[in-house]
This record gives sequence, structure tokens and C-alpha cells, in this order.
Amino acid sequence: QVQLVESGGGLVQPGGSLRLSCAASRITFALYTVGWYRQAPGKQRELVAQISVDRNTDYLASVKGRFTISRDNSKNAVYLQMNFLKPEDTAVYYCNGKRPDTSQNYWGQGTQVTVSS
Repeated sequence: QVQLVESGGGLVQPGGSLRLSCAASRITFALYTVGWYRQAPGKQRELVAQISVDRNTDYLASVKGRFTISRDNSKNAVYLQMNFLKPEDTAVYYCNGKRPDTSQNYWGQGTQVTVSS
């Protein structure tokens, strides 16, 4: 069974940092475009950052310069480094993997990020 497992969430003060990890099992993550999404209470899920198979990256405007997405294909994992966190970054963060050449699409279970003093 394919699994994407997120970790690294938690409670952090404004201005702090967190590093989220998404580890994949039973798929070759290097073949997937991977996105980090977030969903805050009462809001729609939004794409925060995405990394392609060839490591091109895209970011939500509000996180550019603060968040960095990266991948380590040797570990079958993708990361989201989040710096200078703001209360409005508070949400459940989800990892998604989409294979560009097929219909395969997988989601993780989510990890809570809370930014509060």
C-alpha cells in the first residue's frame, strides 16, 4: 500500500522555523511532482509549494522568500523548510504526489502547524 507520511509539524512562535518532511513508501518518489498544501479551519485547501521531477519549484506568493521546498531522491522524501513563520501560516499541511505520466495521485494524512505566541 502506497503511503505518504508527513512529519515535523508542531507549535512555534511567530518568527520561528519548522521543517516538514514527507516520506513516501512503495513508490519511486523521484517520478512524482510533489506539492505541499495547507488547509486552515474554514478555508479551502491551497497549494503552498511544489517541486517537479526535474526540481523546478513554485511557491504561493505569501510564502515566497520564507519557505523552501526540496527533495532527496535517495531518501524518497520531500521537505518544506518554513522560516519566519506567521500566525496566518497556521494550518494542517498535506503532502501530495502526482505522477505526470499517469493518473497516480497520493495524499498524506497531514501534519498540524500552529504559529502562536
